[in-house]
Amino acid sequence: MKKMLVTAMTAASILSCVHAQAETLGQFFAKSKIDGQIRSYYFSRLYGTADTPNAYAYSLAGRINVLTAPFLSGFRVGVSFYTANAMGTLASNPDRVDKTLMGDSPSVNALGQAYLEYQDHWITAKVGNQLVDTPWLNRVGGRVIPVTYQGVTLEAHPVSGLTLSALRIFRWKDRTTDQFYRDNLYYPGHYDGDSLYGGPNVLPADTPASNGVLAFGAGYHWLTAKTDAWFYQFDQFANMFYWSGHYALPTSFVLKPFVDAQFTREWGAGEAFASTGTTLFGQSGQGVNSTNWGIKTGVSFPHGSLWWGYDATELHAHALGGGAIISPYTVGYTADPLYVDSMIQGLVGVGPGHGWRVRAAYWVLPKEVQLTAGYSQFTTYFSGNSNWTHFNVSYFPQGMFKGLCLRDQVEVGNGGVQGLFPGSPQHSFVYNRVMFTYKF
Repeated sequence: MKKMLVTAMTAASILSCVHAQAETLGQFFAKSKIDGQIRSYYFSRLYGTADTPNAYAYSLAGRINVLTAPFLSGFRVGVSFYTANAMGTLASNPDRVDKTLMGDSPSVNALGQAYLEYQDHWITAKVGNQLVDTPWLNRVGGRVIPVTYQGVTLEAHPVSGLTLSALRIFRWKDRTTDQFYRDNLYYPGHYDGDSLYGGPNVLPADTPASNGVLAFGAGYHWLTAKTDAWFYQFDQFANMFYWSGHYALPTSFVLKPFVDAQFTREWGAGEAFASTGTTLFGQSGQGVNSTNWGIKTGVSFPHGSLWWGYDATELHAHALGGGAIISPYTVGYTADPLYVDSMIQGLVGVGPGHGWRVRAAYWVLPKEVQLTAGYSQFTTYFSGNSNWTHFNVSYFPQGMFKGLCLRDQVEVGNGGVQGLFPGSPQHSFVYNRVMFTYKF
């Protein structure tokens, strides 16, 4: 696969240069796109107990994206380079470092995207290292460097409103590493040299490598309604079917009601867990058997919205994790599509049970200052009960500073979620993220 990608990229570069010479390099580069982003993130985890030291992390990061002008009637080359540096701020005590930001390394540098793309009026195909945006396989954008994937993706629009998707992923690059690996968030930290942080990391070091993901999707939207359906085959882990629907009531009234629904079903042998004797939430089970459903309803109004959501993962007593959702690329990252989550915790990460969430957002100054507040509560079979209160303020300057965003997110967690409050599960947990970003 690596040789194929290198060959494709080399050939594409040569063809690109040939075409550029035919119409002058200046014209070719003028039609190409270059953009990027600078990020400055400071994270702090405050446990409020002597049993667990507070943890901090700072990173100054940047990304540069290059997308060439089309050549040979539809081909383009895309490249993205990501870099992050702790700027000498890493604590000498590893326990005092929030490793979810960029691991325990003082810097991360990665060629996150390098792909060949073909695009016409109804189809887009990519081969190489790229961003992916699907419900259970996505970029996980809450850190300084996004997650990217190595493989082939295809998206078609055969008729108006209909989107068909297919992808085959072979490897992925986590948000805290600079290389692509055949593992996921269930593998142990530093598996095959990968510095994994943030997932459950429950599998032993001798677990066979994964062959990635095969997925197919279909989506349709019409006026104020839309629906999506996806099938995923996570090699050695599970098969998944996911459906979601959205409908907004068309009305001229100031309040515009909407309702969403979703359903997730998983099955399979779960070979990676069964072959290594690994349990989830203390439940071994006989293969993967998971059922989840959720509903969300609310209203949108000028400059804001208010909604309430509910999700439930059913208990299957003889299944792996008691019926837990197996999500190799989002578990522990709060990047899945379920309605009920918090800043750092979701129903996938706490196992079977149910939860609800309420969230309000309002633009105090339209397009400039946004305030959001939310509250989530989880009731689970194996991980105890917990609640999370979230506040966020974002400022988007206009005029000469357009493209800049200043954001502060604070979340307070209470309860007995496994692994979150080591040694003292009844203490509150405070997570603060101060984030500056500038897009250019």
